[in-house]
Amino acid sequence: MSNSDSSQTLRERTEESNLKLWILLRMNRWTLTGIILIGMFFGIAILSFLELSPIQTVVAATGAIQILFGPFMGGAIITGVTLVVTLNQLVLSQELGAIGDQRERMQEAMKFRRDVESASHVDLAPPEPSAFLRHLIAAIQDRIETLYDRISEEADNELQNEIEDYVETLNEDAEMVRDNIKGAQFGTFDVIWRVLDFNYSRKIFRARQIQNEYGEDLSDEANETIDELIETLSLFGPAREHFKTLYFQWELINLSRSVSYAAVPALLAAVGMIIYTDATAVGGTFLGIANLVWLVSFAFVITLSPFIILLSFIFRIATVAQRTLAMGPFILREMDSEQATEYNEQ
Repeated sequence: MSNSDSSQTLRERTEESNLKLWILLRMNRWTLTGIILIGMFFGIAILSFLELSPIQTVVAATGAIQILFGPFMGGAIITGVTLVVTLNQLVLSQELGAIGDQRERMQEAMKFRRDVESASHVDLAPPEPSAFLRHLIAAIQDRIETLYDRISEEADNELQNEIEDYVETLNEDAEMVRDNIKGAQFGTFDVIWRVLDFNYSRKIFRARQIQNEYGEDLSDEANETIDELIETLSLFGPAREHFKTLYFQWELINLSRSVSYAAVPALLAAVGMIIYTDATAVGGTFLGIANLVWLVSFAFVITLSPFIILLSFIFRIATVAQRTLAMGPFILREMDSEQATEYNEQ
């Protein structure tokens, strides 16, 4: 049994490039939105170099501006408003409820905090999300040290080497995440991004596998310590999921507000192009491109901005949701599933 796969960052587990993950997750959402819109702006303008029909001819003959910007009127008003209402309903559905439901939520939250405090042997865990997660990871590290001390006193060389490898990789990952999450402010993506690197599902599986294979060779104290380690690792999953849910709600609120703000200039741009622009509205050229092309390109990206903002936010939310679908000792990635099958066949 090897632990070579137990110490992995998110990129290593998914086998995706740093650039792809950086664009999907790490890049500022407004920067990504701006890059997409700028790319579309110049892409439309550069099409004029293909020497197809001049834009003035097309607009005069077909009324292309009205055809192009007319649907944006309905999109900005109907689709934009519907989207904002839907997003707010999604957030509010998690917040609204009878007093009994709210009290139950409060009791469950307090119970979970007491479980973490009991596992970490402290009277009061920190209230701030990043500090709370660091506190929980520190409790995991304490369990690791206790396990190592007990195994070193009683196990044979083979078992000692096996657990030493597990303890080493688990401690390295815990220390890395604990250091990276220090000072991360909730509301930014930093808190969620840092904890995604802690592959707790694999670590629970490995601990249970060691106990299943060597449990009879271990003392009651050692088995109890492994149970405590598994229990503490199991607390990390709900904690991460809770903060992930809060982050999603935070982002959806920001998204609905941003789409609302962008819908107003989008609507104005569409109205302006439909009412005031025809083939003779703007003459001349700039950098070899007709000024009417520049105007249409600019108005197009303004009217499209609410939808590009939506895409930029959804890229991150959907990627995080996909990477954290399974909570607990379940591993959904095909590579990990094959390795888990090999473990079970030993």
